Amino acid sequence: MKLTHIATALDATIEGDAAIEVDELAPLDGAGPRSLSFLSNPRYAPQLAQTGAAAVILGPDMEGPGCAVLRVADAYLAFAKALELFDRPVRPADGIDPRAHVADSARIGEGARIAPGVQIGEGVRIGARAQLHPGVVVYPDVAIGDDFTAHANVVIRERVRIGDRVTLAAGVALGGEGFGYIPLPGGGVQNVRQIGSVEIQDDVEIGANTTVDRAAIGVTRIEKGAKIDNLVMIAHGCRIGSEALIAAQTGLAGSTVVGSRAQLGGQVGAAGHLSIGADARVAAQSGVPNDVAPGAVVGGYPAMDVGLWRRVSAAVHKLPELLRRVRRLEKAMQGD
Repeated sequence: MKLTHIATALDATIEGDAAIEVDELAPLDGAGPRSLSFLSNPRYAPQLAQTGAAAVILGPDMEGPGCAVLRVADAYLAFAKALELFDRPVRPADGIDPRAHVADSARIGEGARIAPGVQIGEGVRIGARAQLHPGVVVYPDVAIGDDFTAHANVVIRERVRIGDRVTLAAGVALGGEGFGYIPLPGGGVQNVRQIGSVEIQDDVEIGANTTVDRAAIGVTRIEKGAKIDNLVMIAHGCRIGSEALIAAQTGLAGSTVVGSRAQLGGQVGAAGHLSIGADARVAAQSGVPNDVAPGAVVGGYPAMDVGLWRRVSAAVHKLPELLRRVRRLEKAMQGD
């Protein structure tokens, strides 16, 4: 790919030889004479001076290393766009493979790519240009919009509703029965049936092996543009706001509400029946037992203001010495 083509796509200015061609994107320390690399974090500046890349993407204040430079306003954002230029995704073959099973009453839009082993149930509606990879199972009465992608072994249960441009990574399970049980006084457990559904709005992406359970009544909803990482568990009746970001191994108990643009780090746990406000941020491995205000930044368990959490965390290491000092003071006072 010529540097001029990349510069146009990234809205970049070329410093150096514009006729250079590159074959790949590569990290600074692994780049070769036909590689394009980037730097956005100053801590990697020593690697920039030694890189063998043909060209690098740099922000406005970073000095070039002697090779060609694509000068941009935001190096990391430009690198993300460059990844799209070089991406070569694997797609199923055009059309519906004869080894897939599509129910007679199902309706599939134009431009579909349906791989072997796909199972599509009665009454399903799928929009244009869908891509279903091997082993995808779509239960009856599911409705899916345009430009849908489901990777291998995705399972979509009955009555789920999915918007346009939704991507589900391998092993995602939508619409499974929520975890609802009542221990009985005389022994035994009463199952609380979950008869609601799941709604996934436009432009949502869900990572591998994530589960979204259907509600007991009503819907579990993931709103437009939300991005959910691998191995996330979203329980019955939750609502995830638009453009929220949820990192891996997070678990949300039933009826948790996550506001628009909120960000949850890895392994966050929410106790359920609570609200994490819009634009809030929750640090990784935090436990959330109560509401989090919009815009708040919290961490720890129980989750607290992030500044207080850092001070508490720093104080923990001093506790053994503080205890020894308290014991010495107690002994001294008893001696008096």
